[in-house]
This record gives sequence, C-alpha cells and structure tokens, in this order.
Amino acid sequence: MAIRINKYLSEVGYCSRREADRLIEEGKVTINGKIPEIGTKVEECDLVEVEGQRIEKSTKQKKVYLAFNKPFGIVCTTHRSVEPDNIIDFIKYPTRIFPIGRLDKPSEGLIFLTNDGDIVNKILRARNNHEKEYIVSVNRPINRDFIQSMRNGVEILDTITKKCFVKQLGPKKFKIILTQGLNRQIRRMCETLGYRVQSLKRVRIMNIKLDVPTGKYRKFTKEELLELNGLLENSSKTFD
Repeated sequence: MAIRINKYLSEVGYCSRREADRLIEEGKVTINGKIPEIGTKVEECDLVEVEGQRIEKSTKQKKVYLAFNKPFGIVCTTHRSVEPDNIIDFIKYPTRIFPIGRLDKPSEGLIFLTNDGDIVNKILRARNNHEKEYIVSVNRPINRDFIQSMRNGVEILDTITKKCFVKQLGPKKFKIILTQGLNRQIRRMCETLGYRVQSLKRVRIMNIKLDVPTGKYRKFTKEELLELNGLLENSSKTFD
C-alpha cells in the first residue's frame, strides 16, 4: 500500500513528519533517485534515500520514548551541523531519536524525545488540549492584574491566547498551564504585559512530570506510556 513519504520516514523512526517535510523541501530526500514533492507517496518497492543514505522499512527499530531535562543553552533541533549545542549531540543516544516540540534555547525543563513519528502531531496539535506546565520567574513583582490577564488571554501574534490556569508562587514567580503551543508564547505574553522572563522551566507534559536532574533523561515507564496512549486515544490524527 502506498503511503506519503513523510509518514514513511516517521514510521521507520527516521524523523517526525514535520521534519520529513523540511528535508523534502530542502531537496535532501529522493525516491528512486528523484526529488519528490511534499505529499508524494511511496510503494514498498521504491528506493528511499535521505542525503544518500538508504532508508528501509527493515531498519524499523523498537520504539523509544525519553523524558529529558533540557539545560539552559541547548537547542531543540536535529540540525546537528548548524547548531553545535543541539539536543541530539548533547544526549548522544545510541539510536536515532528526535524531540517532540521544542523549548527555547534559554528555557529549561521537560522535553520528550522519540523515534515514533506518529505520536508527534497528536501531542503537538493545540486543538487536542494537552497540558504543559511551566514555572516562570520575571524581572519585577507581579500583581493580581497580571495573573488575571495571563489567565484570560493576551494578544500576541495576531491572536488572543486561550484561557489558562495561572497561580502566583512568589513575588516574581508563577505557575502556568498551557494547552497551546504558540511560538515563545509565555515570553511574548509577559512582554505584552510589560514583564521580561528571567527563567522558564517546563515541569510537566500531560501525565509525565519532570523528575530527573538537569541534563539527564529516562525512559517512560510502562504505566506512563499506557496512560499517555489513553490520553492520546481521542486526539486528532494526522492524514495518511
């Protein structure tokens, strides 16, 4: 059965569908020696290569799911030649994995890494309402108006952010739980209200909490993976 090239690359654990589309756009993917368009389908008998490396279904490996505590300064990218401080070289995992989503270079905390491309969009799509929890410190004291504004939505990137849970933890510190994934969302929300983020740490994604030291990772437990799959069961699925 023919499937889209981006799904093929995700199923064999080479990269996420989003990353596959980027590679296709950059002309690094070939099917039978020809550069395809995004959406091109492949058959079992086709020769698929990425930067000259043959990618086969037989290379499909056991699924890996990691919870990593990203340090300050590490970049969440698989562009290893472009970013010397990238997450892949930092972790040095023995098989190919890729991050689910991202944290900004100056941000810290929990990020997932996997070789399961099909799980990526289910977690990332904002309409699936999957919670991500952060602890944030800003440059000056916060007040009730700030908390209420953050809760009710702030205008950034030509939209109003979704209502969310926000709780003050200290004079300049608060907790926020988002179900959106807008670019630099928390930093932009704070900037709009006249504050500057000084530290930002993600401490939870859905049912999985940050519980490893900075710069370390662990595998999901069987119980966590079972619960995660249950939470994802009704999530919007990607198209074939």
